[in-house]
Amino acid sequence: MTEQRTAIVTGAGTGIGKSVATALLKAGWNTVFCGRRKPVLDAAIAEAGPTDAKALAVACDISKAGEVDDLFETVAEAFGRVDLLFNNAGMGYKSTPIDEIPVEVWNDIVGVNLTGSFLCARAAFGAMRKQRPMGGRIINNGSVSAYAPRPGSVPYTATKHAITGLTKTLALDGRPYDIACGQIDIGNALTDMAQAMTVGVPQANGSIAAEAVMDVQRVADAVVHMASLPLDANVLFMTVMATKMPFVGRG
Repeated sequence: MTEQRTAIVTGAGTGIGKSVATALLKAGWNTVFCGRRKPVLDAAIAEAGPTDAKALAVACDISKAGEVDDLFETVAEAFGRVDLLFNNAGMGYKSTPIDEIPVEVWNDIVGVNLTGSFLCARAAFGAMRKQRPMGGRIINNGSVSAYAPRPGSVPYTATKHAITGLTKTLALDGRPYDIACGQIDIGNALTDMAQAMTVGVPQANGSIAAEAVMDVQRVADAVVHMASLPLDANVLFMTVMATKMPFVGRG
């Protein structure tokens, strides 16, 4: 049964998505690496090396409904079912006061982080509800920003708070269909995007300071754990963070 499970990971070409998709593949999941740039996805699969499970690269802009529909049709043709969606793809913007954030930036971030997550969850829910055996799991990538914002992060933080609402509603609405939904909130996983943490980022007290980071593999291990649970159990929320990052506390 293990080799028949199929996972879709969005934003799988780099960073957290790449690490999670690779870990799922090595854990025996047929894994769909989804992202905007197919050469990057192909490179990520090649880097994963030989595995017993199958990998498939599918280029998709998740902010566009038609492309998401095409993605799920491709997956259905290739593997016949969807057992896991890791709603990971996201984008942010430099620390900026709200009155200096272009409306286009807001729309782009909402389009990927929130609308994209909605579209993928919508398609996955529909597939999981109709397939036999029925059911599956959706894991949303929240962020510690879903609890506490960084300075100047209105678009990103607003979408991550919204993801929490998406997670809770899917967890509720999925009950009759054996669809479990959980959220992983990540703090300072070291990826290319997070390199700035090691140099200096704005703090709540107005200073610039370097922050502790953790190996992104810790995130991949956590998602594989969440994904491996039977459908009668669910990790609703998990926070995985660099132990010494300035998240809890004051200042």
